[in-house]
Amino acid sequence: MKYLNFDIKNLNNQATKYKEDYLAGKPFPHIVIDNFFREEILDSLIGNFPKNISDYNFKFDNFAEKKLALNKPEQLSDLNNDFINFLNSYVFINFLQNTTSIKESLVADPYLIGGGLHELRNEGFLNIHADFNVHPKIKLDRRLNILIYLNKKWKEENGGQLELWDKDMTKCYKSIVPIYNRMVIFSTTSFSNHGNPNKVKCHSDESRKSLALYYYSNGRPENEKASYDHATIFRKRPGKDDKKPFEFKKIFGKFYVRTRK
Repeated sequence: MKYLNFDIKNLNNQATKYKEDYLAGKPFPHIVIDNFFREEILDSLIGNFPKNISDYNFKFDNFAEKKLALNKPEQLSDLNNDFINFLNSYVFINFLQNTTSIKESLVADPYLIGGGLHELRNEGFLNIHADFNVHPKIKLDRRLNILIYLNKKWKEENGGQLELWDKDMTKCYKSIVPIYNRMVIFSTTSFSNHGNPNKVKCHSDESRKSLALYYYSNGRPENEKASYDHATIFRKRPGKDDKKPFEFKKIFGKFYVRTRK
């Protein structure tokens, strides 16, 4: 099955094309790429989103986030699982390696911890945060996030923009509308603050949909290391009524909160 909108042999050329922009991304390395994948593949993903909230294996509704997530391969179609396997394959990981210039070998996450299908229905949101930095099972360092958006006819007034904030939470450097067939790749560290805090505004038959995948390595540069292994750290935006920053671990259905001082 062909997943890309171009010949797979051109992946390395694509990496060369995007590398400079990725490394120059502010406030941390990132790139936004449109129309990278074939629409029939993405349409198949859209059709695999559960209709009933009860069919999601993660349901979050608290003052930091309101969203749904599904990462069980047995609930996905063969085509969707094959697509995810492609995104976790050597061919695609090599593209990521060359685009990002990460020196340590990247490793896919077969468990899709925190990843998979994400959906935000009307009033859904995800506050600004830095992701957990170490995989809970394989104990590797989290290095990259890939977000593929699946929202046709999505407009800025529908909300849900992905925001990229600086380390000290003084400024939002970029606001990305989650339109259909848009892929965002960005480096994940303990200070790559991001999220979609502006609530989704849409009809009951619409929602903000995405596919999320994360990539890891054995070790990372010294200047990216945190003083400890941490869960997701939610941040407070200046001038906004966000709650006090805290760590929020949501792994394997368990729920832990540790307040940040």
